[in-house]
Amino acid sequence: MTGPHLAAAAGHRGLTGLLFVVFVLITLGITVWASRNNRTTNDFYAGGREFSGAQNGLAIAGDYMSAASFLGIAGLIALFGYDGFLYSIGFLVAWLVVLMLVAELVRNCGRFTMADVVAFRMSRKPVRTAAGAATIVVSIFYLIAQMVGAGTLVALLLGDSGGSAQTWTIVGVGALMVVYVTFGGMKGTTWIQIVKAVLLLGGAILMTLLVLWRFHFDLDELLHTAARTSGHGQQFLEPGLKYGKNLTSRLDFISLAIALVLGTAGLPHILVRFYTVPTARAARHSVMWAIALIGTFYLLTIVLGFGAAAVLGSDRIRKSNAAGNTALPLLAEELGGGPDTFGGVVLLAVIAAVAFATILAVVAGLTLASSASFAHDLYTNVIRKEETDEKSELRAARLSAIVIGGIAIGLSLSAQKLNVAFLVALAFAVAASANLPTLLYTLFWRRFNTNGTVWAIYGGLGSALVLVLFSPVVSGGKTPLVTGVDFHWFPLENPGIVSIPIGFLCGWIGTLRSDEEADAAKYAEMEVRSLTGAGAY
Repeated sequence: MTGPHLAAAAGHRGLTGLLFVVFVLITLGITVWASRNNRTTNDFYAGGREFSGAQNGLAIAGDYMSAASFLGIAGLIALFGYDGFLYSIGFLVAWLVVLMLVAELVRNCGRFTMADVVAFRMSRKPVRTAAGAATIVVSIFYLIAQMVGAGTLVALLLGDSGGSAQTWTIVGVGALMVVYVTFGGMKGTTWIQIVKAVLLLGGAILMTLLVLWRFHFDLDELLHTAARTSGHGQQFLEPGLKYGKNLTSRLDFISLAIALVLGTAGLPHILVRFYTVPTARAARHSVMWAIALIGTFYLLTIVLGFGAAAVLGSDRIRKSNAAGNTALPLLAEELGGGPDTFGGVVLLAVIAAVAFATILAVVAGLTLASSASFAHDLYTNVIRKEETDEKSELRAARLSAIVIGGIAIGLSLSAQKLNVAFLVALAFAVAASANLPTLLYTLFWRRFNTNGTVWAIYGGLGSALVLVLFSPVVSGGKTPLVTGVDFHWFPLENPGIVSIPIGFLCGWIGTLRSDEEADAAKYAEMEVRSLTGAGAY
């Protein structure tokens, strides 16, 4: 590497580190401020239900728009064109399901967690145990993917092939998320997510404007240049480059799309956000704000993805990272003037810092959801059988955040050399297979009972895990977790197309096989409460 290149790399690392430290200090200040108001479980789990629809919508967007969305989808579009764009559709369409079926009803029927809704008219111990287990499993999968992604991003951007930067980043992100949740609770986490959403949208808008300015705001010129430099020609702008090669790849895409569309409505860290607003109307408004913000963001990623292909060329992106995760950082450096320029160093540092901020905000939300589920569902309602006070429950929530953070750090350190991209899709598949059938049956099927609830959760959870275990992502695929052996028999990488129907089927069979009579009075109370908000917390 030449002298100017070394100077530019050093400047980028220094500026990136400085911006990241500034963001961490700001978020720690928010956490200290929020810690002064975390005296009750309502404060810790729901932020006192003081957030408006717009504020919660920003926080939802900040919680949902992960580094995978910011870096991964733009990279997929840069490498696969139209098919990469298709990947992002599922993330956006999912919010229509949330708006129509989940947001208001969950806000009216629950208090702090998804299990509150499910246990409203069921036997609490088995139902809360199952729901709590599913919540923690989904959160852990998502946490590992985010933390390993953070370490990988640092290693790629700083050129650290030895892996020490990746290891220390995982430890640092894990430690910070424990601090955010333990001291800041929902109020601190929400404001961190709001700040992150503003930074992420601001960074995406800036990059989009620079791309469009480079092509004189002519989208036709941008797309045709991207097609020409992609190496695929017109096929780059047509479906089939990634997902249309054979029947298996098409089914895999359909399975992934179903998991993304249905899984969002069952993600624990998304569901708990609806308890931070004072009314069901505010919950609905927060989803509408989230749809607008997330929709804008994904429109921007289309321009950024095709812009990366047009400015850099797919070969250069693939050479840097086979999955395309460095497309945006490389594009930022090029738009700023190149790797040897001050503008290139500054813009790359800004985008890298925004990506780090994105990861921190998402892992904080995931940790809070899992610690709330353990403390509120398992500790208070199952282990202590509701014979505890708020102080003990808050202590359990903070301790569980520390334990979950430690587990996530340990698992992420063990997984940092593996291909863990499938963990995000698996989290969505588990949420869609176990959580969504349970929620919908609870809210809309009068006969649904405790046995059906347990069958639905464990059936959906177990089928998703088993199918992934025997899928190409674990063995026999292009980049499997286990090399040297091939024991896969399930051909698809995402189990959603099979495991989601199994979850619904298990709930139906479990209900019909049980002699338990559903509580008609409780269902009527839930129906009124879910639709009107009468009696909601």
